[in-house]
Amino acid sequence: MPIIKSAKKRVKVAHKATVRNSKTKRSLKTALKSFLKKSDAKSHSKAQSELAKAAKKGVIHKNKAARKQSQLAKHAKAAGVKHTAAKKTPAKTAAKRPVTKKAPAKKPTAKKK
Repeated sequence: MPIIKSAKKRVKVAHKATVRNSKTKRSLKTALKSFLKKSDAKSHSKAQSELAKAAKKGVIHKNKAARKQSQLAKHAKAAGVKHTAAKKTPAKTAAKRPVTKKAPAKKPTAKKK
């Protein structure tokens, strides 16, 4: 057990990080297994998302995440998974205001000395 105050804090911080990382790893493994079992579009997007999160948090290397995503896409294509495009809501059009003509700008007058 550490005696120095900063060392005690490092133990606490390291423990929190370990718990957080293990949760991320567990959810990643669950999502991957779920996709391999079901092979549907929903589980595929969930697995892709979990891979991206794990890479962003530094739990796995970004190149490993990219490799796994590629492998998942290849597996999904072989299984015939169709991606449904996310529905985009149409942007609300602002009410157009009538165009009014602006008066021409006056030239500044030179000051007389």
